Amino acid sequence: MDLQLYWKAALSQEADIMRDFFHRDAYINWHNTNEHFTVQEFIRANCEYPGEWDGEIERIEQIGDLYITVTHVYSPGGELSFHVTSFIKLKDDKIIAIDEYWGDDGTAPQWRLDKHIGTPIHR
Repeated sequence: MDLQLYWKAALSQEADIMRDFFHRDAYINWHNTNEHFTVQEFIRANCEYPGEWDGEIERIEQIGDLYITVTHVYSPGGELSFHVTSFIKLKDDKIIAIDEYWGDDGTAPQWRLDKHIGTPIHR
């Protein structure tokens, strides 16, 4: 399984290419919004989401047939930026399940800034 190619297809919203990565019985959960998708529903949600997207995998970990990716997803102009942590389970070298957690990127909340604690990870 080439997770770089999977994410490239997902970010480019290429439904036909995405479909080839999935086992026919796969499911996808977006925990932040309490949504459970079939492969077809997930591909539709991903590919019909408005706008163009880009991104890069920042980290991949593997535990047996489970891959964990942390991916920075953003709009090309930089207006929107997210980090997504994906737990991707494989069966027969196809995705059988994904559990994803999406978070909006932004500045620290004012109450922490006021305390002058922490430093930026990236400048």
